[in-house]
Amino acid sequence: MRKKSSSGGTGGNRRQPAGRRPAAERGRLAGRSRRGLTYAEAGVNIDAADRAVELIRDIGRRASRPEVLTGIGGFGGLCAIPDKFREPVLVAGTDGVGTKLRVAFLYGKHDTIGIDAVAMCANDILVSGAEPLFFLDYLAMGKLEPELVAAIVTGVARGCELAGCALIGGETAEMPGFYQPGEYEIAGFAVGVVERGRIVDGTRIASGDLIIGLPSSGLHANGFSLARKVFFEVLGYTVETFDPVLGRSLGEELLEPTRIYVPTVLPLLRRFDVRGMAHITGGGLTDNVPRVLPKGLGAVLKAGSWPVRPVFKLIKEHGEIAGAEMYRTFNMGIGYVLITPPEEAEKLLSALSGRGEQGYVIGRVQSGVKGVVYR
Repeated sequence: MRKKSSSGGTGGNRRQPAGRRPAAERGRLAGRSRRGLTYAEAGVNIDAADRAVELIRDIGRRASRPEVLTGIGGFGGLCAIPDKFREPVLVAGTDGVGTKLRVAFLYGKHDTIGIDAVAMCANDILVSGAEPLFFLDYLAMGKLEPELVAAIVTGVARGCELAGCALIGGETAEMPGFYQPGEYEIAGFAVGVVERGRIVDGTRIASGDLIIGLPSSGLHANGFSLARKVFFEVLGYTVETFDPVLGRSLGEELLEPTRIYVPTVLPLLRRFDVRGMAHITGGGLTDNVPRVLPKGLGAVLKAGSWPVRPVFKLIKEHGEIAGAEMYRTFNMGIGYVLITPPEEAEKLLSALSGRGEQGYVIGRVQSGVKGVVYR
C-alpha cells in the first residue's frame, strides 16, 4: 500500500502583500501562465516517486508471509490471519526512531535506520505475546531521492525479516520546504496476533517472581538527545571519531540497530510460564518494568548483575550523569525483560543458552516496593 508521493500544504508559498506586483514579476507570471505551473516546479517530482516505488516493490518481496494477499503499490495492504489461531486477538503498536535520525544524517548511512523503526514496534507488541504479522512505514522528506528511499526501506525490509512479519506497504511523502536537504522522518506501525487465552498481560505476576533481562545491542533508539549532547558537545566528537573504548567510530556505535527480540522470545512463550514482559525503551528499566506489574508490587533490581556496554559508561562518565538519570534515560544494556516464577527461571535460561542466547537474572518482584529499586 505504498503510495507514490504526497505533498503537504502549499509547498512553501507565502501570502503576497496587498497591491500590484512589480512589472518584472508580472511578466514572469504571465509567461508562465501560458503553459501552466507543474507539480515538479512546486518541488514534487512524481517521476522520482514512481522510480522509488519500483525500487521498493522489489525490496518488499523479501519481507513477506504466506498470509499476505496483495503486493506493494495498491491503496491498501491485505493480510489474512493465520489459520492456527482459534480466538485471534490483534495487537497493534506504533513508534518512530527519534533523534537517532540525526546521527544517520551526519554519518550518511541510511540502510539500518529502518530496522530500528520495525524493532520499536515489533518489540512493543511482543510484550503482549503477539506474533507480528505485518508492518507499514511512513517516510517523509523534502526532496524525494529514489536511491535514498530504497536504502531506508532496505532496512525496513530487513527488520521485517528479523521480526518474521511482512512489509505490506507504506507512504512516501515528498514535502518541499518542510524538511532540510538530506533530512527525513520515518515512523511506522506493526500489527500482530495472539491467541486470546495466551495473552501476556502481567496480571498473574506474583511477589517472588524473577526478572530475566535480555541484552541490548546498544542505545537502541532512546536517549539520543542526551547521548548526542555528551558526545558532540561535551567531548567534541564527530561521527567519524574512533574511540578506543568503543573499538569503532562513534557513528558505527550509535547507529547499531535496535535488537529485535521476536525470534528469541516467541519460542519461550510456548514452553515456559512467562507472566509478564517489558520492552525497555524511553524511561529505561525504571519506568518500563512497573508498567507490567500488578498494583502493590514493585521490582528490586540488582545493579551489576548484567554487563553494561562501554557506550553507557562513556556517557555517564563524560556527562557526569547521575546513576538514577542513566537508568531512567537509557536501557543500560538490557533491552527486554521477562518475568517468570523462580522454578521456571533456570530452565528458561538454559533454553536461551541452548539457542546461543544470553539471559541474566537481574532482580525479582517484591510486594511493598514502589516502582523500581536498585540494590
